[in-house]
Amino acid sequence: MTGADDERPPGEAAGHDASGDETRDVLAAETFASEMLGLGVTADELTDPEAEAEEERTLEALGMHEDAGTQLDDARADELLRSGAVELLGHIVSSNETFLVRIEDDTDALWGIYKPVLGERPLHDFPPGLHRRERAAYLVSETLGWHVVPRTVLREDGLPFGEGSLQRFVVADPAEHYFTLYGTGEDTDAQLRRLAVFDLLVNNADRKAGHVLRDEDGRVWGIDHGLCLHEELKLRTVIWDFAGAPVEPGLVADVAALVDDVPAAIADLLTPAEVRALQGRARYLLASGALPHDRTGMRFPWPLI
Repeated sequence: MTGADDERPPGEAAGHDASGDETRDVLAAETFASEMLGLGVTADELTDPEAEAEEERTLEALGMHEDAGTQLDDARADELLRSGAVELLGHIVSSNETFLVRIEDDTDALWGIYKPVLGERPLHDFPPGLHRRERAAYLVSETLGWHVVPRTVLREDGLPFGEGSLQRFVVADPAEHYFTLYGTGEDTDAQLRRLAVFDLLVNNADRKAGHVLRDEDGRVWGIDHGLCLHEELKLRTVIWDFAGAPVEPGLVADVAALVDDVPAAIADLLTPAEVRALQGRARYLLASGALPHDRTGMRFPWPLI
């Protein structure tokens, strides 16, 4: 079994890994909130105090914090995601069509992120159906008991553009991302280190800094997992600050549960080869007991944020 500092964990083929080479039209974290709400604010304008004040007024007018449903428990949120009426609020500029939506019934409402199958851009190294990987990543997080991925469901009915994934929206400061969060506190760093373990386990090919959020309670979340759980090693992440660090025994024990048994709910979303690869990465983490180094210097997503 390879060691923690080996540049090629099991499953990687020799040669160039082209995952992520395609052009990625993704917003910087600093422009995310304003663009998704259709404000048309550029990155330069965000340095203008008047533009920042206008953004704050818009968010306040939309009732962002109150209407996002942050007070709802998980069971209620799951019910809404699966059966609530869906209203489009805005378009999030991304490589695949992504929408901010409001989901409600007669009693409650919350915000969600909707990714329709029809909006997926064809990729040469991932088959269609990225929404299934979004759901699978969430289920891996839940199986481990880490809860690092917002609640995510698959849904076919009652959606503006048909079948896709719906994920609970995380209220977070859009100016924060991995590079601003790292080193800000022991608890935050511990959560980021756990996220690095998660990314290795699910073989995340697209962990940009802007895909790391910290909510109002200080909890760190990972989002955007459409490019994960491939059978070939595709790991691309900005979280390399913990390379060589030991994985906490408790996390290792959690991962061990996947070595012999991948729950059917996860396996049904993947191919048999992808399930075996997931188990192989779990065995690698158990054997190495530490996070790997990137000896190639190439395992970064683009853009970084």
